[in-house]
Amino acid sequence: MKITIRRATADDVHPIVAMLADDPLGARREKPGDPAYLAAFEVIDADPHQYLAVAVDGSGEVVGTLQLTFTSGLSRLGMTRATVEAVRVRSDQRGHGLGEQLVKWAVDEARARGCGLVQLTTDASRVDAHRFYERLGFTASHVGMKLTL
Repeated sequence: MKITIRRATADDVHPIVAMLADDPLGARREKPGDPAYLAAFEVIDADPHQYLAVAVDGSGEVVGTLQLTFTSGLSRLGMTRATVEAVRVRSDQRGHGLGEQLVKWAVDEARARGCGLVQLTTDASRVDAHRFYERLGFTASHVGMKLTL
């Protein structure tokens, strides 16, 4: 599938949220149409350390998304890390390699920005996603923890 990956715009928020809500976990936590998403987009878009990406097909429709966060740190000799978040492919486009294209793009973008590490978390229940990321070379080297506030 021929796609273009570009920075998201405010017009892309609705299709991104639709993808976030289109799975069993997202269906419980997302609320398409809520104005909070546009406010969050404005914060993300204004931050030079954030890159909200969309994959667009030949007709201009948003068919995938992910967010990259670039974090500078002192550990590992001041290494910059890229964190991949919210990787989603529209349900009717899954199984055709689009997710792989998106993640490989993110790795290339991180490398181009001088990052020494790309990291991500994926929900423990997403066994298929674990296999997908391992196939792309990621290793389950750490235990992720969260504290809901």
